[in-house]
Amino acid sequence: MLVFLYTLLLFHHLHTKVENTVCQLMGDPKYPLLSKEGDVTIGAVLSVHSKETLPSFEFTQKPQRLFCSSVNLRDFRLAQIMIFAIEEINRSDSLLPNVSIGYKIYDTCGSRLSSMSATMALMNGHVITAEDRCNGQSPVHAIIGETESSTTVILARNTGPFKIPVISPSATCECLSNRKHYPSFFRTIASDYHQSRALAQIVKHFGWSWVGAVNSDNDYGNNGMTIFLKAAQEEGICVEYSVKFYRTETEKLKKVVDTIKKGTAKVIVAFLSHFEMGNLLDELSIENITDLQVIGVEAWITAKSLITPSSFRVLGGSLGFAVRKINIEGFADYIIKEFWDTAFSCSQKEGNSSQYAINCSQFQDLLALKNYKEDVLEQSYSSNVYKAVYAVAHSLHIMLNCKERSGCENGVTIPPHKVVEALKNVHFTTKMGDYVWFDSTGAVVAQYEVVNWQQDSVGSVQFKPVGYYDASLPPDQRFVLNTDNIIWAGRQLEKPNSVCSESCPPGTRKATQKGRPVCCYDCIPCAEGEISNETDSINCKQCPGEYWSNAEKNNCVFKAIEFLSFTEVMGIVLVFFSLFGVGLTMLVAILFYSKKDTPIVKANNSELSFLLLFSLTLCFLCSLTFIGRPTEWSCMLCHTVFGITFVLCISCVLGKTIVVLMAFKATRPGSNVMKWFGPAQQRLSALAFTVIQVLICVLWLTLSPPLPHKNMNYYKEKIILECSLGSTIGFSAVLGYIGLLAVLCFILAFLAHALPDNFNEAKFITFSMLIFCAVWITFIPAYISSPGKFTVAVEIFAILASSFGLLFCIFAPKCYIILCKPEQNTKQHMMGKYQLKPY
Repeated sequence: MLVFLYTLLLFHHLHTKVENTVCQLMGDPKYPLLSKEGDVTIGAVLSVHSKETLPSFEFTQKPQRLFCSSVNLRDFRLAQIMIFAIEEINRSDSLLPNVSIGYKIYDTCGSRLSSMSATMALMNGHVITAEDRCNGQSPVHAIIGETESSTTVILARNTGPFKIPVISPSATCECLSNRKHYPSFFRTIASDYHQSRALAQIVKHFGWSWVGAVNSDNDYGNNGMTIFLKAAQEEGICVEYSVKFYRTETEKLKKVVDTIKKGTAKVIVAFLSHFEMGNLLDELSIENITDLQVIGVEAWITAKSLITPSSFRVLGGSLGFAVRKINIEGFADYIIKEFWDTAFSCSQKEGNSSQYAINCSQFQDLLALKNYKEDVLEQSYSSNVYKAVYAVAHSLHIMLNCKERSGCENGVTIPPHKVVEALKNVHFTTKMGDYVWFDSTGAVVAQYEVVNWQQDSVGSVQFKPVGYYDASLPPDQRFVLNTDNIIWAGRQLEKPNSVCSESCPPGTRKATQKGRPVCCYDCIPCAEGEISNETDSINCKQCPGEYWSNAEKNNCVFKAIEFLSFTEVMGIVLVFFSLFGVGLTMLVAILFYSKKDTPIVKANNSELSFLLLFSLTLCFLCSLTFIGRPTEWSCMLCHTVFGITFVLCISCVLGKTIVVLMAFKATRPGSNVMKWFGPAQQRLSALAFTVIQVLICVLWLTLSPPLPHKNMNYYKEKIILECSLGSTIGFSAVLGYIGLLAVLCFILAFLAHALPDNFNEAKFITFSMLIFCAVWITFIPAYISSPGKFTVAVEIFAILASSFGLLFCIFAPKCYIILCKPEQNTKQHMMGKYQLKPY
């Protein structure tokens, strides 16, 4: 208990000691460049000068003050617009009617060291009296600045723990959207998140898939480029190289330029601050690199300072996003008249001129701009500072419960963190008509103009608006471009092409090159049977079963249907020989009919000869049924007619062979064998053999008939329209039966070939059967191995070859005797030693 009481007493003593401690500044105080006292104070950190000269650090004496030079006209205008807005509010009867606003504007001279010093001065003040205590109260209620993201990060990190609101008019780094790290940061410009993604959209819009990228090596450039690279990847854009440099890195800048020079990308995305862009422009001009289409950002795309006699050769035709310029009424007149009297404590009055020189020596370079106002309308960020001042004023108006007639409450303490909370709820419309409010990240809605570097008729550079981007609109309406008004790099009217590989036309597919980005690819033609009907197709699509790719491989067409037709050469040749065979057979029949009473015709049963000629005619004609487009009827007809006619033919030959054998036996004494195989029995045997084949065919057609079939297995590119066998057993039975009769006929003919006749017909039958069997034995492997219509052609060839073999072997010798040797066409010559009985 005693320990606890002792601890409480110790903490009370330390707290009392701290409250009584007098605050002391270490070192010389830093004074604002421009200031004015008021009931509330708005601080500002701006780079009014851009160069800082450091003193020598010899550590033998106290360092001298830093010297700033080279006026940064842009930030000086921002300081002027801030003062203009404050004076306008102080004159207002409706906004903070009885409260005056003061300001303290510090110059950072473009240095991070001075930026830190200015931040400390704003939070601590520059004059501390003995009565001042360390009470934790800030002498300013809000800070406007800085204009660059990196220095704004420093400012926001240092003021964050004290909850002092910081409002930047131009710091766009997405990193500042982190409310955990920067809880009191606001900005009257949009985050680079939108601009970076819009850059990817504009590159995608123009079909550029191969770009280079260069950025400032600071928070602004690194964060913006990271978002762009991610968005580019999502959009299918490839980045050939991504390089960066800082404004003081001369050697690194040369390497960056060398990389750009060696690259093949014709489009460069330059996510650079104003200073780095100026350095890069100088180097590109020296290297005479003038054929690049540059895509820029709001930090430099409308910077007049980049316009030089040689800069348009490099940046002519550049496209980029710019903050919309807004003309603030009364500002141009204010900076010529009132500003120099109200903002500066020195002016030329009657009195000691030397005293005037002493008071105004520090503003000498600024006073040189007193009558210059040509750039006023070109300052894109002026309206953002104007909005920032009014945002603070509106938040104070809410906190002080201000009324237009009664004024604001007096004696109200305004802690900075309360201003932060009030800023989150601020909604107002400026006199220019802009509606201002802060989103959850402390930024305003992204609204950009798309501008194009162009030259007018007199040669002056103009930033011509060619579109806009508005994040408040629906996604499909945010980005609008008028490409007809764009002048491209090199003053070209046609859009440049920047791709690693040209687009693959329909009929090809993309194949990524090994070890290179996905935008670098080869165009591989689609395989047979595959198509691609789109540009830059990743894969080829397989055509459906009955379809095949056309010659261009960009469309699926019906496969060519192949069958043996009457119009093609092979069909015509086969038809010719078929009809030729029919003609020869009919000529032989006519010849035989005209000589029917001669011994050579009457020998060996003339009726069988005429029946054989009839069956041969059918054999020749049946080959025609195999030609033409297969149908259900033609498929059934061709095989059955073939089987039946050939059996009829072989039956006749078999009958003639039996007659030869029987006739030989009949010449022996006492033999009456011929009465058992007379003409009636011969006709009956031919009919019986044929009926058996008819039954086989009927059974085949009944159980599993041959039908048209689309064969898509043999050829991939075409369909073979053929007659399927239906039942292989049925087809084999038909052929087998024909073969059985042929073999039987051959055996019997061979047995009778040595009979002692002057004209022994058995010899010719033997030879014809030999040809017949040879043809059909050869047919089997040829039929199986022949593709498509050649299968049918082989079968027709076998039919014709065997038919011609029978016709020539059996009837040619007889025709020869009838026509050329009529003297041998006698009964005596025909009988020779043995006499044949005519029937």
